[in-house]
Amino acid sequence: MSAKSTDQPKRVALYARVSTLDKGQDPDTQLRPLREYAHHRGFLIAGEYIDQASGISQERRHYRLMVEAARKRKIDVVLVWRYDRFARSTQALVNALKEFQNLNVDFISYQENIDTTTPTGELIFHVMASLAQFESSLISQRVKAGMARAKAQGKQISRPKLQATKLHQILELQKAGLSLNQISIRSGVAYGTVYNYLAKKKG
Repeated sequence: MSAKSTDQPKRVALYARVSTLDKGQDPDTQLRPLREYAHHRGFLIAGEYIDQASGISQERRHYRLMVEAARKRKIDVVLVWRYDRFARSTQALVNALKEFQNLNVDFISYQENIDTTTPTGELIFHVMASLAQFESSLISQRVKAGMARAKAQGKQISRPKLQATKLHQILELQKAGLSLNQISIRSGVAYGTVYNYLAKKKG
């Protein structure tokens, strides 16, 4: 993903998440081997980010702080224990890795032995991105088929409107020069919805 100077050690952020459903979990179980791995690779640990939240929870404060550190160019690598400790779904993982790629931040998953600093890891990322896109396309097709079926049955079809705060956020991110994909990631709004809304505003 990135080509950085080897003169300075890479700054790595360690991320761990323990579930609120299992009070017996200790984040140090994840962090201890991550620290050893970072030391073995010669990385400089720039920060440790620990969340206690379920996998589907949106309230992962330290995850957001880590991403913000990446955006501020304070880290070069994100090191996690396992994919499911980091992202809620394959699509969420791919979206995060795409943003890291744009920021020249590498990603390493310790358990899966995936490392985007290597050609193999880079290839696996692209395969995952393709699979996530395929999955998204299948879901979109099912939704369209369901809407067509409901319409044929005479049912009223309408999409829920975005909240005014979300609309404002999308416009502000566009003004800041972000791409549609980056706007989608930061706002938490589907790419297609962002595209349609901005296209309508432009028209």
